[in-house]
Amino acid sequence: MHDFDKSFKDSKPYLAGQMLVAMPGMQDTRFEKTVIYLCAHNADGAMGLVVNRVLESLSFPDMLEQLGIEASGSEGQINVHFGGPVESGRGFVLHSRDYLKDATMVVDQDVALTATVDILKALKAKQTPLYALSNWSVETWPHARDQFDFLELFDGLVVSGFEGTKKPDRAIFDILLERYTLEASDVLFIDDRADNISASRQLGFHAIQFTGPKALSDALTSHGLL
Repeated sequence: MHDFDKSFKDSKPYLAGQMLVAMPGMQDTRFEKTVIYLCAHNADGAMGLVVNRVLESLSFPDMLEQLGIEASGSEGQINVHFGGPVESGRGFVLHSRDYLKDATMVVDQDVALTATVDILKALKAKQTPLYALSNWSVETWPHARDQFDFLELFDGLVVSGFEGTKKPDRAIFDILLERYTLEASDVLFIDDRADNISASRQLGFHAIQFTGPKALSDALTSHGLL
């Protein structure tokens, strides 16, 4: 019995690099009819991306333009996918392992995942205090913390899964302010969701709704931060 248990643990029966397909009975609209690529999976939990929901509102050339990348090398129709629902404002690229950067997480022997963090690094270089207010769950946070080095750029983090509340609830904003001795009027809050932006403004925060890296960079420049 013990030998079997040990062999089972040693075999690491996790599903990173595999696809999860929602069953017809799935009632949660966030995951209904989805195909999820598991980027990480271990004893602490899982982290994945929805890969079968195409964003009609954003084309690949438009995305490259927002990122400030020359689009001349891209050919044919390349779809941009939803990826969410958790942290939908973050951009991630699934790609082969021949491209590895600081913000890259290796999934398996063939695939890696990279996040764009140039703006974050630029703010840090200017010694701008940075705080993260995230709706990551208890299950997904360990993977993000261990795999994404850019999280170390933040001076403080509030993760909803550990607080028992999440954006746009007022409580999680209050936790951020109290924990790090901040005044809402001194904070510029950035988020992709209109309801989170509205909630922050009601509490006295300055706020920018994220629509893309280029627009965010321009807005931060107008605030004198870049």
